[in-house]
Amino acid sequence: MRSYLLVLGERQAVAWVLRRQRMAFPARRWIEAQRLELGDELLIYTTRNCWHSPTRDRGRIIGRAYVASPVSPLDEPIEIAGRTFTSGCNLDVRTLTAYRTGVELAPLVDRLTAFPKKATWSIRLRRPLLELSTADATLVRDRLAEQEAPAVEQISTYLDNIRPIAAGGLAQS
Repeated sequence: MRSYLLVLGERQAVAWVLRRQRMAFPARRWIEAQRLELGDELLIYTTRNCWHSPTRDRGRIIGRAYVASPVSPLDEPIEIAGRTFTSGCNLDVRTLTAYRTGVELAPLVDRLTAFPKKATWSIRLRRPLLELSTADATLVRDRLAEQEAPAVEQISTYLDNIRPIAAGGLAQS
C-alpha cells in the first residue's frame, strides 16, 4: 500500500468526490493516476483556494480514503467546475474532519520529505496526487487521527454546506 495526498482545489470537486465516492482525473494526468493500486491510501487535502476564501482558509488534510477500483477511462468525460475529467476510480472514503477543519499542511512542510524545496513547496500540490513516504504518511495520519471521525457522520454536513457555483462564478444562496 502506498499513501498519497489527494489534492482537491475546488469545493464542487469535494462535493462530487464525497457524493459519488469516486475520484476523477484529467486526461493529462492519466499516467500519474494509473499508478494507483487497490488499497492505496489517499489523504484528502483541500487547498486554501478550495473554499473560495483564501484569506480565511488554509490548506488542510480533511480525511482519509482508499482506492477501491482500478483507474479506468470514463464512459463519457465529466465536467466539474469548468474542468474536464476523462478517467476515474472508486473510493472508500472512511474518515473526515468536521466541515472546514482539518490538519493544516503548511506547519508540517518542514518535516515532510515530499517537499524537498521548502520555499516552493506549494508547487508540488498543482497535481491531483502527491506520493508520500511511509514516514510522511505516518506523521499526517497521526495528526489527522486527532480530528477525524467516520465519514458517514460528516458527509451530509459537507454536502449541505457546499453551495453550487452560479454563472459568473458566484456561489448561489
